[in-house]
Amino acid sequence: MGPADETKYWVALHQVPYIGPVRLERLRRHFGSLACAWNADARALAAVLDSRAAESLARTRRALDPDRELERIERAGIAPISIDDPRYPRLLREIPAPPTVLYVRGELTPADDVSVAIVGTRRATAAGREIAARLGEDLAAAGVTVVSGLARGIDGAAHQAVLRGEGRTIAVLGSGPDVIYPPEHRNLAERIAEQGAVLSDYPPGRKPEATNFPARNRIISGLSLGVVLVEAPARSGALITADFAADQGREVFVAPGGMLSATSAGSNALLRDGARAITSAGDVLEDLRIGVAREPAAVQQMLPIEGDAARILALLSFDPMHIDELAAAAGLDSATAGALLMMLQLDGRIRDAGANHYIRGR
Repeated sequence: MGPADETKYWVALHQVPYIGPVRLERLRRHFGSLACAWNADARALAAVLDSRAAESLARTRRALDPDRELERIERAGIAPISIDDPRYPRLLREIPAPPTVLYVRGELTPADDVSVAIVGTRRATAAGREIAARLGEDLAAAGVTVVSGLARGIDGAAHQAVLRGEGRTIAVLGSGPDVIYPPEHRNLAERIAEQGAVLSDYPPGRKPEATNFPARNRIISGLSLGVVLVEAPARSGALITADFAADQGREVFVAPGGMLSATSAGSNALLRDGARAITSAGDVLEDLRIGVAREPAAVQQMLPIEGDAARILALLSFDPMHIDELAAAAGLDSATAGALLMMLQLDGRIRDAGANHYIRGR
């Protein structure tokens, strides 16, 4: 029996409570195939599983037909991809205890071996969303697949920017691949599925629950060479993603925020713990050795800067000026000024001269 024939049993066993990746692998080794494991009698199962897991498998077998379940999933436009499938992401396969089955809408490609995650708070500032968008756009322009979690705020801004630039992006859900959360991102998810992939390790129909999201965050980091944090408060799910990235041996990058910004308190704290501060997508590409980024169109065309950002830019020259002076002169608080300075750095218009001093970049 080949891998394709085993798919329905991967899907069926994946839905058995108390049988995770370790027990599933134990079943496969003992019985030689998942088909044999699924059809094994109680005595044979007792040699491999404890009583709770064996009873759970018996209950699931009575309620679920593998052929019908696979047909139901595929009819919904969802492809189950097991860890044995050549389409399974290479980077994700390398992490400890990788998910055994992914449910995918869209397509995974070999190009996704070069992926970077962009994550952050749902309550992003306008400047934070702009930073996420520019990072996403510039990474995509360099041929990088951008991974995120389809959440409001930073995640959504990154996905949308990649789509505008016709790059590849992957959205990882904390629900079934057909249950879009937040619901206002349904259209965004459809566009991502057309231009990349929407995936989950939860089967179709699973509702978004708080306990699902740490596992979702672990997949986001596992799919990526590195994780970029933009605006993560002190208690943020994005920090969990960063922790997973560190545990998986992946790079952690931070777009620094204002010193007094609660929105960036968590991500700024990571800088004290050794995360890499970045001011552009080029920093990420250089550290990960992903080749040379093309000059982003936004910089080439010098898009107009307006409002508060324009006031800050007008104050700067080639003589360094401290952030507190800039904020006071522009009539802004330090947190807002810091976020706008970061945006202007990403655009190449200013440079960090060190010790919170800034100068014109061009």
